[in-house]
Amino acid sequence: MTDENGGYNELSERKKQILKAIIDAHIENGEPVGSKFLTQNKQIGCSSATIRNEMAELEAMGLLEQPHTSAGRVPSEAGYRFYVDSLLDRYNLTQNEIAELRQNLTQKQNELDAIMQAAVALASKLTNYTALSIKPRQVRITVQKFEIMRLDESAAVLIMLVGSTVKTKHIRSDRPIPTDAAVALARVLNAKIAGITPTEITMPLVMEMEQMMGEYDYLVSPVIKAVCETLSSFDGGDIKFEGINRLLSYPEYYDTDRLREMLTLFEKKDDLYEMLSDEAQVGDGVHVYIGRENLVKVMDNSTLIFKPIIEHGRTVGAIGIIGPTRMDYKRVIATVDSLTRGVADILNRTLPGGNSEDNE
Repeated sequence: MTDENGGYNELSERKKQILKAIIDAHIENGEPVGSKFLTQNKQIGCSSATIRNEMAELEAMGLLEQPHTSAGRVPSEAGYRFYVDSLLDRYNLTQNEIAELRQNLTQKQNELDAIMQAAVALASKLTNYTALSIKPRQVRITVQKFEIMRLDESAAVLIMLVGSTVKTKHIRSDRPIPTDAAVALARVLNAKIAGITPTEITMPLVMEMEQMMGEYDYLVSPVIKAVCETLSSFDGGDIKFEGINRLLSYPEYYDTDRLREMLTLFEKKDDLYEMLSDEAQVGDGVHVYIGRENLVKVMDNSTLIFKPIIEHGRTVGAIGIIGPTRMDYKRVIATVDSLTRGVADILNRTLPGGNSEDNE
């Protein structure tokens, strides 16, 4: 019997122990688990006949399946879901794993793209599954702060803080750029267009800025053009994969047609991106989608686990893992959780813009 939340409210402790032992063993070796194997588990401490009866009841409840007559049992999707929600032990990363995680992330300073690339590569390596990173679309891309560094009489560098990234543009003028003009221009930019989108930069606003610049009004137009070009270069969303070949390690993907469908999903990635970018905006916990819980049909024999990355209260991305439903849930959830928290810590504790980029 299940409660209104889908949990099994009348499951005895013995049934829970047996179910957990079956799933742990199946995750480890990929084979159906029989009662004889479970009699070796000292925590269960039951006869083979008692275990068979309990397994039959767990199967009747939909938590186990019997792939072949006289074979052992394997977990169903419902069994995996109950395992993740109610039976999963906490997995603690080893000191070596934690050290590697910190080293890989901190070496990348605080450029979001570089951190995400390092994190997703490490996620695939630590779990031996396919890892992915998501950058959700940004509906409002703005420059938070402007600075201008004068190079010589007719050249300067426009420095823009966009999210957690520093962008730069070289500005050249046929007319002089005095030091006081560069200082005044930065002040006007921060006062008038910091925090607004390109569509909000209207002609009356540009004219007002030119009036504020006085005799140096000729500097406003090229700078506005550079700002709009920079912001338009942000496509706002992407999904990248690491370790796709690791799927070949698991029998679940030996079927050629199944593997081809998965590879097509990774190549086109639109369906998966749409689902993940929407889900990444909902809560900041670890999301687990088992089998047919995935909205993408080809993933009905796979599990997707991911967690959003929150920077100053805003979702800036997510890191996830794709693998068979026979997944090492403890390790994967702990790894994804630790990696996303590590990325968020770096972004939230450092001044944005460790790496600058010249877009000229």
